[in-house]
Order: sequence, then structure tokens, then C-alpha cells
Amino acid sequence: MRAEIVNLVKLEIVQAGHPVLRQHARPLSVAEIRTREIQKLIESMRAVMHEAPGVGLAAPQLGLPLRLAVIEDREEYHKDVSEALLKERERSPVPFHAIVNPTLETIGEESAEFFEGCLSVSGFSALVLRARAVRVTCLDEHGESKVIEASGWYARILQHEIDHLNGMLYIDRMASRSFTTMVNLAEFWKGKPVNEIKAELE
Repeated sequence: MRAEIVNLVKLEIVQAGHPVLRQHARPLSVAEIRTREIQKLIESMRAVMHEAPGVGLAAPQLGLPLRLAVIEDREEYHKDVSEALLKERERSPVPFHAIVNPTLETIGEESAEFFEGCLSVSGFSALVLRARAVRVTCLDEHGESKVIEASGWYARILQHEIDHLNGMLYIDRMASRSFTTMVNLAEFWKGKPVNEIKAELE
């Protein structure tokens, strides 16, 4: 394991079609999490996520089949989003943290459908139906046990990143007729209610 981290010269986000994105990532032991290599990897993942920019990044997106992801929904990302949309998405800032070896369970039966993008499916977006609330049991970046209960956009981010650890992409769950370039999303669909968009696409 250490060799695969140490020999990685530059972390780059891999795109759809790369085999690692379709693998089940392997878990990390507490001892591994606490190594200098994994701690350095977590910090590097944070930097790559910020540079992209994105709100989450999983190790497989960097070519590493490890059950590790980082998440951070920064307040600055919300400045160009309307209050109405933030409320509809139930979106608020989420501080930086890592999730390791996560298991996910849904809370309740409510679901929500919104456009999602992915740093490994660059330039595209689609409507994806997700559970509105989830519970995630995992280890944090220090190897400590943690239980996260989340709803709204945070729950969506968690589901998206955990999908990556199980070899899935949002395109496996999307409403296929809604698949669009980011350019066309901004031009034709930005700000429209999801129900109206779906009606136009039928």
C-alpha cells in the first residue's frame, strides 16, 4: 500500500472510462490511516478538491482504490446560488472532513432529485434521485469512529462519494434524458424547478 502512495508523483483526477472508477475500493486499517503517507494523501486530496473546485473527492478519482473520501462545502461556493435554491436543496456550509471505510443507510423514505456533476465526468450534469437523509458510519481522518447523520445537500454529497468507493458514478443513477453539458445546464435549465424541467424533457 505504501508504495502505491509514495510512488504517486502527481495526483490527477481520472475521468470516466478509467478502470479504477469501476472497482470496489479496499478498506484502510486504523494503523494505515495514521501513517504519514495517508495523512499526506488526505491533505493532497483536500488541495486537489479545492483547486477543481468541488465539494467532495474520493480516492478512486485519483487512481487509488482506497475507501477514503474528503468532503467540504465551503461558504464561498454558495455566493452565486440564490437563497431560494439553497433552501430548496437544503444546502449549507460543511466543514472539511474525511470519511474512511464508510457504510451508508438511509433515514426515512423521503427522496430528492437535483442536478449533479462529477469531477470524473467533467463538463456534464444530470438529474439524480437520492435519499433525502442518511446515516454514515465511518472512521475519520484520525482513525476514530464516527457516525454522521445528514440531510439535504450534505446527504447527497455523502451518497455521491460513497458511490465512488463502490465503483459507481452518478450516470448509473441519473435520469438519462436530463443528461446535459454544464454550458447547456446554465443556458436552459438554471433556476427552473425540477418538476418543470422533467415535464419539458418528457
